Amino acid sequence: MTRARAAVADGLGHFTLEDIEVGEPQAGEVAVTMRAAGVCHTDWDSLSWGRKIVLGHEGAGVVRAVGPGVSRVRVGDAVVLNWAIPCGTCFQCERGAQSLCEINSPVMAGNAVNAGHVPLDRTTLRGEELARSFHLGTLSEITVVREEAVVKLTHELPFPWAAVLGCGVMTGYGSVVNAAKLVPGSSVTVLGTGGVGLSVVQACRIAGARQIIAVDLHPQRLALAAELGATHTLLARRDDAGLSLMASQVKALSGGRGTDYAFECTAVPALGAAPLAMIRNGGCAVAVSGIEQEITVDMRLFEWDKIYINPLYGQCRPQIDLPQLMDLCESGDLRLEPTLARPYALGQLAAAFEDMQRGDHGKGVIVFS
Repeated sequence: MTRARAAVADGLGHFTLEDIEVGEPQAGEVAVTMRAAGVCHTDWDSLSWGRKIVLGHEGAGVVRAVGPGVSRVRVGDAVVLNWAIPCGTCFQCERGAQSLCEINSPVMAGNAVNAGHVPLDRTTLRGEELARSFHLGTLSEITVVREEAVVKLTHELPFPWAAVLGCGVMTGYGSVVNAAKLVPGSSVTVLGTGGVGLSVVQACRIAGARQIIAVDLHPQRLALAAELGATHTLLARRDDAGLSLMASQVKALSGGRGTDYAFECTAVPALGAAPLAMIRNGGCAVAVSGIEQEITVDMRLFEWDKIYINPLYGQCRPQIDLPQLMDLCESGDLRLEPTLARPYALGQLAAAFEDMQRGDHGKGVIVFS
């Protein structure tokens, strides 16, 4: 066993930094020395999942050891981790829907903290077995994951950039390109310009949208959205229920009928149906943020012939999509540096959570020494 510093949630809303023990990888497993890990709202939520877990589901690092049978990577390779781990053989994987894997995906399997892939005894705290968030646990100096959870870096990208590719960027980009299949020349509304929303803005620009209307409560976020491709920015109001007043402004900017697409990236349950109010008849509304709470929807928002989709993880196919994102970063078409906040050390995770909750800065990333 190797000792590693890690952030461990108690399941009751709190976390502590602990020295955990990490075992050597066995057949089909890869040990990764983490270099950077994203800080996400899901990580904050996972503090209260009712069970001790190693936090973190976004990350990048260097392979430190591999188990028997591993062929995709070798010791020394830089890798990105992905949390929706495809088995490659189930019904969903065989039809190309790898993010919906019925065997490995922690979401589709029904328990996001059930470490059924790498045995729990591979990670312990003072002899007690620990689960890893989404089978990864990236907020740890070392983690052990299935081979299918790693994708080799194809370019020498900075590790903080690579870390956020594996969740937030993939979710935003894939929701535009894979799920909505945005048509060049289209008009778009993006509700919320945090880390995921900014990835949506960039994906729409890359896909050839002619009009990108960004909506947010924070002027500084809107300024960044404009820098990254938004053609129009609108400052939202907290007292605008369901963004109904904002919908009028969007329609005024889009010829009176609404945009062709609208992407919800706020993670605010009350805004789950808001993208329907932004689109034209026959348009497409996309729920990107993963709202899971029960909400009430006025069915008149669906009039007429509107489509509402709720893709998971941007319909990610890790070995296909993540290298494409790496190529876009290398070419400069996908810009990640402006979206990132200052780097944090693992000991500053509490501050990173506080800054994220305030919502007025870029994507937080923990950088390991």
